[in-house]
Amino acid sequence: MQRKIITTADGSKTIQIEDWNEQYHSVHGAIQEANHVYIKHGLLFLYSKNKSFPKTNISVLEIGFGTGLNALLTLLKANELKQSINYVGIEAYPVTLDELKQLNYASELQTDKHNFEILHNCSWESPHRISEVFTLTKQQMFFKDISEENAFDVIYFDAFGARVQPELWTESIFKLMYRALKPNGVLTTYAAIGHVRRTMESLGFEVEKLQGPPGKRHMLRAVKR
Repeated sequence: MQRKIITTADGSKTIQIEDWNEQYHSVHGAIQEANHVYIKHGLLFLYSKNKSFPKTNISVLEIGFGTGLNALLTLLKANELKQSINYVGIEAYPVTLDELKQLNYASELQTDKHNFEILHNCSWESPHRISEVFTLTKQQMFFKDISEENAFDVIYFDAFGARVQPELWTESIFKLMYRALKPNGVLTTYAAIGHVRRTMESLGFEVEKLQGPPGKRHMLRAVKR
């Protein structure tokens, strides 16, 4: 499939799959979307609700490691809060080195580009200590093969949209997400599709429809009760 680098509305770049007319991030702002959906309404929501942080570790699972933008933002926030985070990124088809070189997240976030490069240079399938408080494990696998149980505090569900990959938004996938989360764990996603919300509720999630990032009316956040 044809892929190209495009610039989104906030100046940050993303990858577009031309055959699908689908992007890795919102065309209305890649960094804005990631900060709003995953950091504000995922990581920081959990952090604010638990008085044991930052003394205890937070485990994050990302569904769709992709460009590494969500991981980079989480690394920066972990360093800022001095909060220990174990981060697992799942990706079946890793982004190419040439594509990564064209992304401008480090400059847009005014951070050392080493912070972004090290996320992609470290090997797959093994944990790597990226900073004093952030450990990354990248796993090249399909989402359907996730087998962890009661393992994660937060899930960033950042799969391609249901329009192009409906098989990633099914009951069987969200059963795996529910099982992988710890009790009171949080799943957050940019999607707000009615059947996705109803599916998560049927599995036992408590689901909220929240204001979406720029260019999108709503998003969903689900808590495992």
